[in-house]
Amino acid sequence: MSERHTALRSMHDLGLAAWFGGSLMGAFGVNGAAAQMNDSTQRLPMASAGWARWTPVNAAAIGAHLAGAVGELVTESPRVAAQSGVARVSTLKTALTVSALAVTGYSRLLGMKLEKAGGPSVEGVTEPNSQTPSNVASCQRKMRMLQWAVPALTGALIVVTAYMGEQQKPGEVFRGMLGRAGGLPKGMGAVMAMGAAAKKKRMAMSGR
Repeated sequence: MSERHTALRSMHDLGLAAWFGGSLMGAFGVNGAAAQMNDSTQRLPMASAGWARWTPVNAAAIGAHLAGAVGELVTESPRVAAQSGVARVSTLKTALTVSALAVTGYSRLLGMKLEKAGGPSVEGVTEPNSQTPSNVASCQRKMRMLQWAVPALTGALIVVTAYMGEQQKPGEVFRGMLGRAGGLPKGMGAVMAMGAAAKKKRMAMSGR
């Protein structure tokens, strides 16, 4: 459990960072900038071109993240089984990952439909106007919600990953394993409490 897995963690973290950052920048930057164009028929093609260029990079980032996540799960499987609470958080992380993948995939399908729509007049990338065809407007309304769902889900993954990192601290591992084993042995709780009190007293005295 103390072995290092730097390559796996780097793939996991860098891939997730690119996934989250790219989706957030796209919603604010690409879509926001395209909406400022004076020619309403060029707003959608401009945003579609930007998202199309980002798609291969995003796919590579997601692939790296998934490879790292699976690798970490395999290497940490003994701790998942032995430490109380880790399996529950791992299940939550898996659910968030699957949800983020589903939303990302569906968003890309809608994006491809908007690419094929050509250059209809629109108010913004995700906002139709009175001249926008109904099929394009329908895709835009869906994209308006999905563009924020991806960074929300991947952001939640970052938070859960940070929490799981806290669970790997020696004290958390010790308490989690005791919790899985059914609690502290008789008398151990009092010994730990006395040790904590003595440590606190030493720290107070050293600060004088």
